[in-house]
Order: sequence, then C-alpha cells, then structure tokens
Amino acid sequence: MPALLLDGKSLARQIRAELREEVADFIENNVTIPTLAAVLVGNDPASEVYVRFKRRDCEEVGIRSQLHRMPEESTQEELLALIAKLNKSDEVHGILVQLPVPDQIRTERVLEAISPLKDVDAFHPENVGRLVQNRPVYLPCTPHGCLELLKRNDISTVGKHVVIVGRSDIVGKPLSIMLAQRGADATVTLCHSRTQDLPAVTRLADILIVAIGRPKFVTADMVKPGATVIDVGINRTDGGLVGDVDFDGVKEVAGHLTPVPGGVGPLTRVMLLVNTLAAARRLEN
Repeated sequence: MPALLLDGKSLARQIRAELREEVADFIENNVTIPTLAAVLVGNDPASEVYVRFKRRDCEEVGIRSQLHRMPEESTQEELLALIAKLNKSDEVHGILVQLPVPDQIRTERVLEAISPLKDVDAFHPENVGRLVQNRPVYLPCTPHGCLELLKRNDISTVGKHVVIVGRSDIVGKPLSIMLAQRGADATVTLCHSRTQDLPAVTRLADILIVAIGRPKFVTADMVKPGATVIDVGINRTDGGLVGDVDFDGVKEVAGHLTPVPGGVGPLTRVMLLVNTLAAARRLEN
C-alpha cells in the first residue's frame, strides 16, 4: 500500500486561518500591527520568489510586511547600518535578511547584528543557545514546521528512533535538539557525509528526516517499511523541483511521506508568521 501523504500545503492553510484570528485579536487590543521587515540584497531569482511568497503570506494573515532592497554591490557596513535602524524601529517586530547574501558580506556578522528579540528566523547565537537549554524565544522555522507536521498528523515522536540525514545549522542540528528534548522525547541519530554505512542507519528509523541537499538521495532500500519519511530538500533539476528523497520509490515502502513541493516548505513560511506574531507580543507587552 502506498504511503499516506503528509500535506504541508493544506496544513499551512489551516495554520494561517488560525493566525488570522490571532493577529486580528492582537491588533484590536494593541496600538500596532505586527510587522515583518525583509531585507533583500541583490537579485538572486530564488530569493526573489521566496520574498514574494513571504509577503503574500503576511498579507493573508494581517501582518504588515516591509521590503528593503539593496543593490548587489552593497557593503557589509551598509547592510549593518540598515539592520541597526530596523532594530531601533518601534514599528518593526521581526527582521528577516534573505540568504544568501553577496560574497563581500559575512553571513555570520549579519545574523549576529539582528536583535535576538526581532530574530524571527531564530539564527542569532543567543537564540540558538536558548534553544539548546530548552528556553527558546522563537523556534527555527523549518524544524518547527517538521514538528507541527508530525504533531498535527498524530505521529508521535515519544520513544521513537528518529534519524536525521544532514547536520546543517538551519535544519539538522536544531531539529535534533528539539526532538531530543522533554515533550518530544525521541531518540535521535544525526547523520552526515562521514556516517559509515548510512543505509544501515536510516533503515533503523521510525521517523526519517532528510535535509542533505542532494536530489533523490534517499532510495527505497534505505527506508524501514512503514516508516515516516519527511523530505526537507528542494532541488532544481531539468525535471523541475525534487526533494532529497526518491519519491516514487520510497512511497511504496514508507508509511507516511511528504511530497516536494507541498510538504515542509509551506510550513517553514507559516512558522515565520507564527514567530512574527510572537515577537510583536513580546515587544509590545
């Protein structure tokens, strides 16, 4: 029997509907509108698409969005000056610098410059540290989206063996921490490019999460029958967008499987809205 699909698109639509009510209630009881400021340096086509989607999402739930465009040749000092201005602005609750930035700008320096209370991506070192201590201000968007996908589809992580393929700072590392903490209570194995006999490890997973950035990397023989497989990858190929999982093969083995597109991606964007509203609540109250 083919795997049941975990539809992130419809779930994101449901969460946005919930947020619309929460944002409306916040606006009614405060003197401000939750506002997300996005900064786009250069003209990267993929970044243009992401920012457009995020602005549309904000409009749908009643969050105000700002877009600050900077030319490709902008210096690091110019970008830091803009971030400092947004940090001080009482009208801005969340700040998002769309990555990647041009080569002359150090990503780490930019992320450190954003106020932790306005860091709705949860990339600032202070917010990462608070996550490790299970005292987060905000949860990182893609890992949070993965957890919501599991939770709202009644897939328990308690006592389960979760294998994560990919150790990035954006997905793999924070997700491994979140899943191991009390409440999620999973046993977590974090794999990477130097993991020996990776297929033997992935076949142990009750829940397999793949975020390695290689198209169709995980094949059916790497999946335990009946496992839940979450594909975080988005890869552009001649055939269009594909994930890090060989969808056609794995769907015949897995119990649950996310599609690409339409799986984790929409939830990543909606969690940014969740964090922006949370930031507005913190900064106004």
